Amino acid sequence: MQSKAPLSRILVILTAVFAVLSGLYLLVGGIWLAKLGGSFYYIIAGVIELVVAWLLFRRRSSALLLYAVFLLATLIWSLWEVGSDFWALTPRLDVTFFLGLWLVLPFVYRGLSQGKFARGALSLVLVVTVIALAYSVFNDPQEINGSLSPEQAANIEKSGDGIAAGDWPAYGRTQGGTRYSPLTQINDKNVGQLKEAWTFRTGDMKRPTDPGELTDEVTPIKIGDSLYLCTPHQILFALDAATGKEKWKFDPQLKTDPSFQHVTCRGVSYYQTPDVATLPAGTKPAMCARRIILPVNDGHLYALDAETGALCPEFGENGKLNLQQNMPNARAGAYEPTSPPIITDKVIVVAGAVTDNYSTKEPSGVIRGFDVNSGKLLWAFDTGAKDPNVLPGEDQHYVANSPNSWAPASYDAKLDLVYLPIGVATPDIWGGNRTPEMERYASGLLALNATTGKLAWFYQTVHHDLWDMDVPAQPTLADINDKNGNKVPVIYVPAKTGNIFVLDRRTGKEVVPAPETPVPQGPAKGDRLSPTQPYSELTYRPKKNLTGADMWGATIYDQLICRVMFHSLRYEGPFTPPSEQGTLVFPGNLGMFEWGGISVDTDRQIAVTNPMALPFVSRLIPRGPNNPLWPDANDKGGSGTETGVQPQYGVPYGVTLNPFLSPLGFPCKQPAWGYVSAVDLKTNDIVWKKRIGTVRDSSPIPLPFKMGMPMLGAPISTAGNVMFIGATADNYLRAFNVTNGKSLWEARLPAGGQATPMTYEVNGKQYVLIAAGGHGSFGTKLGDYIVAYALPDDAK
Repeated sequence: MQSKAPLSRILVILTAVFAVLSGLYLLVGGIWLAKLGGSFYYIIAGVIELVVAWLLFRRRSSALLLYAVFLLATLIWSLWEVGSDFWALTPRLDVTFFLGLWLVLPFVYRGLSQGKFARGALSLVLVVTVIALAYSVFNDPQEINGSLSPEQAANIEKSGDGIAAGDWPAYGRTQGGTRYSPLTQINDKNVGQLKEAWTFRTGDMKRPTDPGELTDEVTPIKIGDSLYLCTPHQILFALDAATGKEKWKFDPQLKTDPSFQHVTCRGVSYYQTPDVATLPAGTKPAMCARRIILPVNDGHLYALDAETGALCPEFGENGKLNLQQNMPNARAGAYEPTSPPIITDKVIVVAGAVTDNYSTKEPSGVIRGFDVNSGKLLWAFDTGAKDPNVLPGEDQHYVANSPNSWAPASYDAKLDLVYLPIGVATPDIWGGNRTPEMERYASGLLALNATTGKLAWFYQTVHHDLWDMDVPAQPTLADINDKNGNKVPVIYVPAKTGNIFVLDRRTGKEVVPAPETPVPQGPAKGDRLSPTQPYSELTYRPKKNLTGADMWGATIYDQLICRVMFHSLRYEGPFTPPSEQGTLVFPGNLGMFEWGGISVDTDRQIAVTNPMALPFVSRLIPRGPNNPLWPDANDKGGSGTETGVQPQYGVPYGVTLNPFLSPLGFPCKQPAWGYVSAVDLKTNDIVWKKRIGTVRDSSPIPLPFKMGMPMLGAPISTAGNVMFIGATADNYLRAFNVTNGKSLWEARLPAGGQATPMTYEVNGKQYVLIAAGGHGSFGTKLGDYIVAYALPDDAK
């Protein structure tokens, strides 16, 4: 016993030293936070910890009693701030709880003057804390646990899309972007039995000349017994759909350099001549009667025979079309077609990404229609021109920096309208120099006649966009019953803001109201702001503005830093203007919805979605000695990334854009950062919403904690009542019950699955397939995998 007592006293002294250091940190940081208008809790906590330290130095058991009161008060304060949200409670209670637990351990407690009541009181509060945390694990206030109507459509073909049930012939299965399959072999009863059927490796990996934004975002298409897909460097593969064996490949020999903002390919497009459908069974079609259209990041478009991979000689120049023709400021990587084009029976509609935030001397965001057989230019719609349809002469150019359309478009064949998500004129984060023409078709949805390129209508989702809140995703077409039971042809437009705009796709008129709502004012010098922005009534945007209580961290210490950082930034809610002070952008630049879009079951009239919630910080950098108005002669052009320092040459400010992270690299906003959810489109109610994704592949310790992770990619859904999704920052493909959001199955992927899956049937077997190649700037593991899953032959 004599040897243990000195050890206990030493442990008490060491504990007191820790309490002193912790108390001083909380006191100093708390005073700083209070001066910024934040919570006074940390000052109180710091003072109490210093008093506890003093009592421990004096070996008083009353230290335990005071700490019990402090821990109980902290628990009450935490529940008051964030409710029964386990991950929000954790940083407020983890260190505090474990210090209390340490104090009641016998080998520590023996170093104090005896006081059983104090030890018992602290033990009781520890038990109460455990009970509260245990309750919070099963009562997540962020989740919605409703249920959609369970009945299946009586006739899964009634939507009449004209597509063979087992095929997936376009990026979103239909060119209306539904991402919905009528297949039912894999369903909510047997999906848990899925096994890997085959894996194909493309061999396309990151190269020394690539930028950081190397991404594998492809959704393969399937026609007949063949799959067609492109890799990040746009190598095109045709695979046997049943076995994954390579049939042929085509390499366009893309030469990248670090100035490219993206190296990615989301998919390819398919076209067949009208006579193919009438050929007798077993008859081989003529060369290029069935063709694959491949966009390439150096500004070219290829047409290849779907059977052999041979270039189509009558298309462009021996199968190759130069999209840099008449393009201002043309250079490889500055104009990049990254999404599959829309194909009609006459026209290929092509758009592309323009480098964001580099300069005012960038290529045009012009949208063009080319003859589907010859590649001849038929029309142009230049979003920054006084007359958008004027075709430039041989030595003329389209308008530089005009708003571009980088995300996949949609098409209604009956109306012959193509619907293009439109971005903002670059540079994005300062717009004082924008002309009325540059604003006219920016950050909204553009509907054009696909045959002529003439304007049908335009709907703007953000006015004078200074936040890069472009329309980021393929819109989705559906026919929905209104309150009177009438069918209305609508288009769903998911936006970065979290709004889903619902429009009559014939006219662009709102079907779901989106009233103009006042937003914060006070632009940067030389800029201007819209006094209002449209807020759709179908939305996932936050119900309230962020506060200090929403800040997070791994411990109370970095949470305090995040609260200080939060109160140091300018933030007045959505659309807070960019500033030199630094502006918190929430929803962030990554958006609540990204390029994947949503999935709509047009028969049940429901949608499944995957919204995100990750703030960003933008900070304007005035021009000065280290921030010149124009680059020097050695600058090769392009930033090679969409985050970090963005030069914005030609305007009065550069800008930094980064996720809002703590010094330890954790998000400063509390989880969840990503969800899966479902909407009843008859009522526009969000019926269920669940966290998705773990920190297994993004934390120093690979623990499978389900926190709700950011995503890049979209869900798909099936008539089997199953939703499939990869996308998350951990390497999984998952399945959920569409009706209630229950998790049904998950498979570990060999690399990041930042792609949208697809499903198809061949030889009587249904497969689910996803590209697992990772995402450079998202930080997931890179790879070159295409993975297919199917039920075992004896599955029920």
